[in-house]
Amino acid sequence: MKSIPALLLAVAAISASASDLKVIAHYPIPGDVRYDYLRVDPDMRRLYVSHATKVDVLDVDTGAVIGEVAPMKGVHGIALVPGLKRGFITSGGDSTVVMFDLSTLKVLKVITGFGMKPDAIEFDPETQRVYVANGQSGGVSVIDPAKGEIAATVPIAGKLEGMAFDGRGRLFVNTEDKSMIQVIDTHSLKALASWPIAPVEGGTGLAIDPAHHRLFSAGGNGKLAVVDSDTGALVATPEIGPDPDGDAFDSSAGLIFSSSMMGTLSVLHEDSPDAYSAVQTVPTAFGARTIALDAKTGRVFMATGKFNPAPAPSADNPHPRRSGEPGTFEVLVVGR
Repeated sequence: MKSIPALLLAVAAISASASDLKVIAHYPIPGDVRYDYLRVDPDMRRLYVSHATKVDVLDVDTGAVIGEVAPMKGVHGIALVPGLKRGFITSGGDSTVVMFDLSTLKVLKVITGFGMKPDAIEFDPETQRVYVANGQSGGVSVIDPAKGEIAATVPIAGKLEGMAFDGRGRLFVNTEDKSMIQVIDTHSLKALASWPIAPVEGGTGLAIDPAHHRLFSAGGNGKLAVVDSDTGALVATPEIGPDPDGDAFDSSAGLIFSSSMMGTLSVLHEDSPDAYSAVQTVPTAFGARTIALDAKTGRVFMATGKFNPAPAPSADNPHPRRSGEPGTFEVLVVGR
């Protein structure tokens, strides 16, 4: 066993090697600045980027455009099922999920029967099912990817956001309007528990360290909720950037990444399951709020564009949003 000084030196070395992250590439994509989730296929070396009415497919290493999956109404998330060579995309505008062929990118089926605004979508290798969070109406819909059909819906309430699996029969769902994580048994398809994450507020992106049983929930008040995935205990609340939307965990480096709408990427190191240190705050760009990790290279990808100044508040629109400039949409690549 290493001595405490040796462990501290090891942590310092890891932190030093991680602190030279920066934006190393820009992948331009034609069209408007409208986007949500991204997804990396580490084996086929592809990057899937949600883009309003379609999903753009790029070479993850070069940014070259491979093709697209279209059309859809309000694309949100993308899930991949490599064993079946199928992908699934949530279309929030018409409450459907589009199933497509990973090789040809052709649409195979449009699956109906979801709640309002299907949003986050994830494939669970342990149960071989695809899970969809109905962001506005609540409930998690479960897809049999071989049949391309809804197999069940688990009735949980709230504004559902990111999801994660522990590989041992549990699904965790961030519930932004209740500042809690809800737990579902993926074998019985029943709700098990609701875990509050206060003083962390909201909860959007959700990642997991399954080896150490830790969940990482990105809170809207600039804090990361670190939660024991076995008990629901809140074990740490390290600071991250304001208004985050996505997060990711790199198990090989022990790093947590949290992307912020305000143009920063927070990088934390898991010193131990209950202790976390800030490694670096990487300047990105306004709007770079969602994130995807390439497990093979350790690089992270975020979509954004250039934004116009926000208009003056009015009685009808007290919190106006900034509009994107057409033709400036891109993916930022962060690495070394």
